[in-house]
Amino acid sequence: MTIKIAHLGPAGTNAEAAAFIYQEWLHGEGPNSVELAPCQSIAQSLYTLAQGDVDLAVVPVENSIQGSVAISLDLVWELHPLSICHQIILPIHHALISFAANFGEIREVHSHPQALAQCQRWLETHLHHAALLEAKSTTAILGQLEMDRGLAAIASPRAAQLYDLPILADTINDFPQNCTRFWVLGKQEETDGELISLAFTLPAKIPGVLVAALEVFARRKINLSRIESRPTKRSLGEYLFFVDLEGCLTDQRLQDALAELQTHTEILKILGNYRTIPQSIPIGKSPQAIE
Repeated sequence: MTIKIAHLGPAGTNAEAAAFIYQEWLHGEGPNSVELAPCQSIAQSLYTLAQGDVDLAVVPVENSIQGSVAISLDLVWELHPLSICHQIILPIHHALISFAANFGEIREVHSHPQALAQCQRWLETHLHHAALLEAKSTTAILGQLEMDRGLAAIASPRAAQLYDLPILADTINDFPQNCTRFWVLGKQEETDGELISLAFTLPAKIPGVLVAALEVFARRKINLSRIESRPTKRSLGEYLFFVDLEGCLTDQRLQDALAELQTHTEILKILGNYRTIPQSIPIGKSPQAIE
């Protein structure tokens, strides 16, 4: 049986690097045949999974500099019951890739919006004259660089090596401790993890309603590691809340908390109970070339 994993492509993206980590982990768990399926966008990765064309999808959900990846959160909510089965924490290393002889030759810098934002200060200092253009991925423009010395891309050094492209400036992310959290999603619900992600909407704009919902965890001394709001897209000022907490769904204390939380919410979705894949697993190389 072949396990197919969707991720943002083409080859050389950080999402592909995270998918490689998961591929190596799966090989370590047994004689699994794993096929990576690059997609044109994060959204397509999740839709491909929801439609049953792949078995798993690896998508970024949070960056240590820029915060959450909105499209991932919104679609995980909308496409529920997709379920988080693991998470991967990937160090992110950005480089400026170009055939230009110097910064002055560069007219345009292309990359994924997250990468551009994570290098914003560096770009303002060194390339304030260049236009910053958003792409679907960090590697989308790489095939055009050799034809135009005025173009540059922000991508990983691994991508430059993969396509044999010159790095004009290395380590250009604004903060050295730059990491992105990826979720591995599937359709089979897990109940034996160390982290739980859930999301909920509230029934009305009543004072204290959010506090009442969160107190079900505080009273049981359950640690919340993250809480974030996103618009429901139903009306202005109406939000849904994403919460990460420590625990396992088989724990009676967690079951009691979730049962009580249900009484305070309009819609409650358990997005997954999962573990973190160790970072020590090496990242493989992709044979895929730019189309």
